[in-house]
Amino acid sequence: MLYDKPMAVGRIAIDAPAADVYRIISDPPVMITFAEEAYRAHWLDGAAGAAVGARFRGHNRKGRRHWYTNCTILEAEPDRRFAYRVDTAFRLPISRWEYDIAPTADGRGCVVTETNWLRAPLWFIPIALLITGTFNRPGANRRHIVTTLERIKRHLETPQAA
Repeated sequence: MLYDKPMAVGRIAIDAPAADVYRIISDPPVMITFAEEAYRAHWLDGAAGAAVGARFRGHNRKGRRHWYTNCTILEAEPDRRFAYRVDTAFRLPISRWEYDIAPTADGRGCVVTETNWLRAPLWFIPIALLITGTFNRPGANRRHIVTTLERIKRHLETPQAA
């Protein structure tokens, strides 16, 4: 069935502690700096950090197209997993994003898996195509996941200037 399998998945090994990775992926205003299509995020309803039930708004763009979604955190397990649901402004479900962090075999870093599931009703997909201008959403999300994970890896593995 359409909703049983992930729409897009990516995985990368990062030579950094799981806590450092989690700190980035669980903070949407920070995470957005590594994203491809999303360009701004802010907490909603007085939330200030990752907790189950906390909400944030993500702003996205592609060319001249701009849209936003409201997101609700579903899982927030420090150094292990961060997941959230994406809805339209009208609370229509769109997708689920999940980040899993596991130690590498040698224990020197971690493997990050980013997974995206489609949750939108089938009737909404043509509307989403018009809003976003993206006609191959699974392919776009696979590319975006690769880009995002590579940017996080580069950031965490590059010595920061003092």
